Amino acid sequence: MADYEPPLTAAEREEILEIYENVRVADAADGLDCYGFGYDLNRMSSDIGPLYRDMESFDHRIVGFAHTVRYLPTNRRRGFPDELGHEETFEWRDGWYDELAGEPTDINDHDVIVLEAHGLQCGIIGSVNALEWIADGAVGIVTNGGPRDTDEMIKENIPTYSKTANKSIIPGRTEFDDSQIPVNVGGCQVRPEDVIVADGDGVVVVPLEFAKRVGEAARTERETDQAVRRDLYERVGLEPDFTLE
Repeated sequence: MADYEPPLTAAEREEILEIYENVRVADAADGLDCYGFGYDLNRMSSDIGPLYRDMESFDHRIVGFAHTVRYLPTNRRRGFPDELGHEETFEWRDGWYDELAGEPTDINDHDVIVLEAHGLQCGIIGSVNALEWIADGAVGIVTNGGPRDTDEMIKENIPTYSKTANKSIIPGRTEFDDSQIPVNVGGCQVRPEDVIVADGDGVVVVPLEFAKRVGEAARTERETDQAVRRDLYERVGLEPDFTLE
């Protein structure tokens, strides 16, 4: 890991989270427009989307701070003899996990694990390590790769935004490179502590230095939308729901 000093105090993180409470991707995108981030800047490509969508409580939504990780393809040759048994293979596999796989460390509450994995056809994320990250305080995962164990990850309610799903494991395919460094995911530069907003529309990245200003604009947009929709709900006979709160 590069020498990394968190730029925000716990109180500053809480202040930003309060601004972004219930802010949608659409609102954050409008907020980015207000401060010159036009075109597709800071909007991840549309091929990165939610692994699942919870339409009862929107548990798939994410707001948090980027905790970045980068993986690279390996260049290490795997030369197993044909007669090698599964016990020896598992021993080799476990050694790769110990020495080369790596994991994000020092996860803080409300971190979003943003994992760069260009072209890697293996499941760097799975139902075990993803749940460990959540247990350590993370609120979700965003990657240009793809998880495996996706049925279990959905069952575990782990908010995940990915490009694909995968089947194979890391050993023999992929190595950990670094963490808490700028990464390229979905055509966006993502730096540690940038604000990540993700929902059914996809993922946006708000540069930390603009987080409060963009968040305030996004919050105003959300409140305006709620006021208009509240009137429309009444006109068409819909019962008010939590999206209007």
